[in-house]
Amino acid sequence: MSSLSLAVRDSSTMLRRNLLHARRYPSLTLNLLMTPVMLLLLFVYIFGGAMSGGIGGGGRDEYIAYIVPGILLMTIGSTVVGAAVSVSTDMSEGIIARFRTMAIHRSSVLIGHVVGSVLQSIASVVLVGLVGVAIGFRSHDATALEWLAAFGLLALFALALTWIAIGMGMVSPNAEAASNSAMPLILLPLISSAFTPIASMPGWFQPIAEYQPFTPVIETLRGLLLGTEIGNNGWLALGWSIALIALGYRWSTASFNRDPK
Repeated sequence: MSSLSLAVRDSSTMLRRNLLHARRYPSLTLNLLMTPVMLLLLFVYIFGGAMSGGIGGGGRDEYIAYIVPGILLMTIGSTVVGAAVSVSTDMSEGIIARFRTMAIHRSSVLIGHVVGSVLQSIASVVLVGLVGVAIGFRSHDATALEWLAAFGLLALFALALTWIAIGMGMVSPNAEAASNSAMPLILLPLISSAFTPIASMPGWFQPIAEYQPFTPVIETLRGLLLGTEIGNNGWLALGWSIALIALGYRWSTASFNRDPK
């Protein structure tokens, strides 16, 4: 059996293991998924009427269209926290040490976690997107190609955040610490353009919101789905995604190749 075939076989086994864990303990996924759903409903039905004034005063319907792309990014951030917890649990319980002694492809353990987390992120995005459609989100002008590009960008960004979450899980001493260290992946969308335009923020805070990874991805999604101006945000979104993938991959593999904790 070739090295590639061995890697694919072992990675598939590890992916199946992680998906079985997610199915056996659905409460973690549901808890993480409920955060973006509750925020979506809260901001639309409680704050939507007031906050719509910041985007032109189009009312709640216009605010639904504005907020859904940001909520989809928050959904990914919430879901990948589960990957950090899962990896940290494996590291602290010693199963990784056992895997190191087995005749399996070394990278298959990480690949199983990454692919499993990306699949869960995509499923979560679909579910939250359906909630958005149910409460009024519509994208009348987006073509099939633009929908495909939006889905590809979400998958790419999910991969990027997953690798970062895996690195966080690797260096955390336990599952609780991993969950806490991954919280910025949920909180960063709150200080982006997800809920309100950057121009409405205080001047000293605008660069923080503008030059973080979530904002260009959110603006690109709005451009693809709602027809707003994308500008340089598309390239920035791709650049941030690739940079985070490279950083997370390097961090995760370096931590994995060190001696077990």
